[in-house]
Amino acid sequence: MSDAGALPVIIVHGLWVHGLVMEYLAYQLKKDSFDVDTWSYPTMRQTLSENADHLAAYCYSLGLQRLNLVAHSMGGLVAMKMLERTPAITCERLLLIGTPYTDSAAARRLAQFPGGDWLLGRSIREWLEEARPQLRACQAGVIAGTRGIGLGALIGADLPQPHDGVVAVEETAVPGITERIEVHVGHTEMLFSSEVARQCGAFLRHGRFGSAY
Repeated sequence: MSDAGALPVIIVHGLWVHGLVMEYLAYQLKKDSFDVDTWSYPTMRQTLSENADHLAAYCYSLGLQRLNLVAHSMGGLVAMKMLERTPAITCERLLLIGTPYTDSAAARRLAQFPGGDWLLGRSIREWLEEARPQLRACQAGVIAGTRGIGLGALIGADLPQPHDGVVAVEETAVPGITERIEVHVGHTEMLFSSEVARQCGAFLRHGRFGSAY
């Protein structure tokens, strides 16, 4: 394992859930000899910047200033915001799983429904209203899903194809990434997919997808 691949891994969950939903992925990575911690945060009550600062504080509490990050959906937005706001923390390898970087058609459609803006929470609203952060110097990989089942497909039948039921593949495009791979899973299925876990392990270890390890 390279030096970067041996670094501790922090896993960050997405909107409306708790870190417990990331336990399958965490378990698979731990089986693969990675040092893994799962971080939980309030996804609706706090702004993206506030959650980013809390993630930085969590990293500092573990004594980490150099690490790898694996983040699902909105968790990827929190991770990128943290790296933008906290240059003292170095992320060697960043994995974004189903993260809507460029935009979120599903979120914008949900906001049009009664109570939808409240359901999105303050973090997503901040993301949609601000300029996207630039990717800091690191190896970054994106896993995009192509199995179009999920809440987004129900509230927005016109989501750009292909999509994972919530996030369109085109919305996961991040300038400057090392690699992007598409896996035929839905947005939530990603968290319980052995193939996604395998690809996460490959990227964390080697900085690329699909390696035999």
